[in-house]
Amino acid sequence: MKKILKTLGVAVLGGVIALAGYKTIIEKPQVVVEKSIDPTIETIRANYTPTIINSSSTPTDFTEAAEKTVNAVVHVKNTALKTQQNPYAQFFGRNGTRKFEQVGTGSGVIISPDGYIVTNNHVIEGANEIEVTLNNRKKLKAVLIGADKNNDIALLKVNADEELPNLPFGNSDNAKIGEWVLAVGNPYNLTSTVTAGIVSAKGRDLDGNNITETFIQTDAAVNPGNSGGALVNTRGELVGINTAISSKTGSFIGYSFAVPSNIAKKIVDDLLEFGTVQQALIGFRPYFDKEGVIDGVKIGSIDKDSQALKAGLREGDVITKINNIKISKFSDLKGQLTAKRPGELINVTIDRDGEELLKVVKLTKLIKLPFSTFLETEFEDLDNNDRRKFKIEGGAKIKRTQNKAFLQFKVGEGYILTRINDKKITTAAEAVKVLDSNYNKRFLIEMISPSGQIERFRY
Repeated sequence: MKKILKTLGVAVLGGVIALAGYKTIIEKPQVVVEKSIDPTIETIRANYTPTIINSSSTPTDFTEAAEKTVNAVVHVKNTALKTQQNPYAQFFGRNGTRKFEQVGTGSGVIISPDGYIVTNNHVIEGANEIEVTLNNRKKLKAVLIGADKNNDIALLKVNADEELPNLPFGNSDNAKIGEWVLAVGNPYNLTSTVTAGIVSAKGRDLDGNNITETFIQTDAAVNPGNSGGALVNTRGELVGINTAISSKTGSFIGYSFAVPSNIAKKIVDDLLEFGTVQQALIGFRPYFDKEGVIDGVKIGSIDKDSQALKAGLREGDVITKINNIKISKFSDLKGQLTAKRPGELINVTIDRDGEELLKVVKLTKLIKLPFSTFLETEFEDLDNNDRRKFKIEGGAKIKRTQNKAFLQFKVGEGYILTRINDKKITTAAEAVKVLDSNYNKRFLIEMISPSGQIERFRY
């Protein structure tokens, strides 16, 4: 038994020695090393060069313009006496008429130290009493000097014990699209409210009818009560009178409109000097481009013996500039003429078959002739030549007409209306009065054609 255990012990020891020898002599030890390898980044060259922004530029400062403007903008309160009729009151033996006061509010701009104030015509229209509140809360009675309904401008006057803060007129032609402007007024009776925006467009025609509108459009917030307030540039110069907003709710939703200061100033000057607005004309009728392909205003026809004809303008010419101011559409031209006076000389740049020409035109005064709404016809008085030629004492000569029946029978300019229902007509004003005051009656109209033939028309 002892021999067996001894033999087993020797065998185990020999195995251990043999294994250790193999590990040491035959099998080489392996060493594992862990390395952290950064990935290689491929660099690609590009042609892009970044723009370096000048960080030293300063933001636009509105404080100086706002400070100048708020003291020159006033709150305007108008009081109108209205009469209301109750048709059912008479059945109960009572007087169905009652009188009440209707109050409206808006804004105005002091334009002179002695108290002249510009506002909108619609702010004070129909007012029996006008009260102005200054920025220092002082209240003053105002009188209406004059108004122009077409351009929605009115001129007021207050008497104060001291010189009033006022705004100088700026040149609205110099206002640029994208330029910062401030709108200052009294929306919702909140006095001295200042909002900022940019000039969004110029020569804007709100109704799309190519008649009188040539507004400056801005995105400065304007609300009810701002009407008649100031639109100023960052120098504090008056460039417009805030007039309207484009809205379905009655409140500001993004755009507002102002009468350009050049037009407002010209209207003020006319009202002070003449009492009425003097409208200037070149002397032609425009061709309205319904498809919008013409850049400018095309001359459709030229009035005979007009200054336009004498200056060398022709039918088909396209007016592209007035005094170096670009004219793109009729409202641009209308705005320039509204800011001018009859008798002024203007430089008119035209495009004639691709050739640019410069003509100097003397503006003439618009004379409003009697116009019959019933016949859609404009009349003028006869001159001595007409009286001698047709051996008549008077009548109403057709200047222009839009009456479909007249146009159908080729009745137009030069025809002389002499009788209405056997009543002898001597002047254009008389003809219009008879026609439009008896609108629902039947008429037998007698006229003399340019060739001297007597023609009769029944309405």
